[in-house]
Amino acid sequence: MHGAFTDASSWAGVISLLRAAGSTVHAPANPLRGLTYDAAYIEKVVHDINDPVVLVGHGYGGAVITQAATDADNVVALCYVAAFGLDVGECIVDITSRFPPMPVVDATFTADLPTQLPGGPDSELYISEERFPQVYAADLPPHVKNVMSVAQRPIAHSALTSRSGPPAWASKPSWYAIATADRMLNPTAQRFMAQRMAATEYLLDGSHAVVLSQPDAVVAMIREAAEQGTGRGDGEELGQPF
Repeated sequence: MHGAFTDASSWAGVISLLRAAGSTVHAPANPLRGLTYDAAYIEKVVHDINDPVVLVGHGYGGAVITQAATDADNVVALCYVAAFGLDVGECIVDITSRFPPMPVVDATFTADLPTQLPGGPDSELYISEERFPQVYAADLPPHVKNVMSVAQRPIAHSALTSRSGPPAWASKPSWYAIATADRMLNPTAQRFMAQRMAATEYLLDGSHAVVLSQPDAVVAMIREAAEQGTGRGDGEELGQPF
């Protein structure tokens, strides 16, 4: 589950490696319209899969899987990659305001929507094209991060204050990849959330775009979660969806 300011293509390297290892992969688009709506959408996607599932979330996508998997019996493990693992009644802003501000704070801007749909957001959040490469993807090649900066998908501004329901990590085993050079989500905040959920921690020296810059490390974490979540050994093929 991708996060804000990007799309499912951010998982390209991870998907390729998982499929090469024999795993079935699903990478649905995150609507980025608000936590309740986004989580309900992903909950439906998971419900339609008739196999054990490892849910993986990056950035805001972590908040989505935290809520979407609460009542999903086929979800056997959760993986967070520089992601928000919210607690009940908590929102994105609660976490970001609890720790020293990151460079993304003064690199974002809000754009009002010209036409508001009934029940839809009235504004969206973007990262400025000039600041995006350094703030979001400092460890990616220039041509990659420059393309990402102009192809970014905005998130509804209201998603930052949407309150989470009961967290799935309270009842499901979790893994967390902490991006130690992240300029979007404070690495100290990441460690706080990882320890709060008693997650197995992976420390990755990478930017917020670590899913693209270090896909091998992310895949290693996902495969470990899959093996332990399904009770499979290292020598067995992993055919369950992610």
